[in-house]
Amino acid sequence: MSEVKARFHLPGLRFNYPLNMFWITMLEQYPEWFREGVEIGSCFGEFPLSLWAGGRFAGFDQCDAGYIKAVIKSLNDKGIPIRYTWTNPEITKEDLDDPYCNFCMDCANNGMNEVMIFSPLLEKYLRNRYPRFAYNSSTCKEIKDIDALNEEISRNYKYVVLDFNLNNRWDLLEKVEHPEKLEVLVNTLCVPGCPRRGAHYVQEARNERIAINNRKLPRDKQKPLIPWHCEYGEENNLYTIQDYPTFIKVDDIWEKYIPAGITNFKIEGRTASMFSLIDTYSYFMLKPEHAGFARQRLIGNLVHAGVIHVNRPKPGTWP
Repeated sequence: MSEVKARFHLPGLRFNYPLNMFWITMLEQYPEWFREGVEIGSCFGEFPLSLWAGGRFAGFDQCDAGYIKAVIKSLNDKGIPIRYTWTNPEITKEDLDDPYCNFCMDCANNGMNEVMIFSPLLEKYLRNRYPRFAYNSSTCKEIKDIDALNEEISRNYKYVVLDFNLNNRWDLLEKVEHPEKLEVLVNTLCVPGCPRRGAHYVQEARNERIAINNRKLPRDKQKPLIPWHCEYGEENNLYTIQDYPTFIKVDDIWEKYIPAGITNFKIEGRTASMFSLIDTYSYFMLKPEHAGFARQRLIGNLVHAGVIHVNRPKPGTWP
């Protein structure tokens, strides 16, 4: 058996959950369709609406207890951790007692699961109350200095997600002291050096809070979400970012990153369309000669399961 490991971390615990489960099953049943050493390292995100969540506003519905427990169990039964993305940059002391987020933690408190963290306040609280979780340092910290990065890696984190601006910067990556603890974001849609990335994280966190508060208010008292438009790549997708110096080409994963000891690869896309994710998963994980057939099989299964709905013409009469 090959010793090469390429661990991919997949986005979504809610809307992408059916796609991710089909993908995981396909990897189990047809490993020969996949590139060498592909594994699923985790599925990350949150169960909306979660006050501690950050990075992306995942929607207005709030998952019930049964759904949360079922998702955690089904992924853990496959040997795959769930990874909560608790990266809200504006957490307050009062937020630590949030009953919904603590319930989500309690449901996954079995020693198998993980948290992606940003706020030092929330991190201290969680480490004290939930020591059985593995903790990871978020790319939201935007650490661009190599000495600061090595200091972060030396702390008690399972993984540290690299700031995407350092992707392919081998003059700096070769100075990483523990590359096995590094995780790289392979398909970020942001333009290199995006000046609004941090502001976007803050806006998403504020919308999460607005949406949660609106659930307690009559419709005429609810606040609108803060609108967001980004002139830096708002319409980007897998096919528009491949010329960016921050994009990690699939061959470079096996030819450069893995030989350098970097084996963890995060795929962005918690709020992406399912079709976009299918293309992205296929690009990074499937062998080219199997990609077309595997994609058709996957889409067919999603249609058969009712995850993707295909409308047909209504029957008519003649004359």
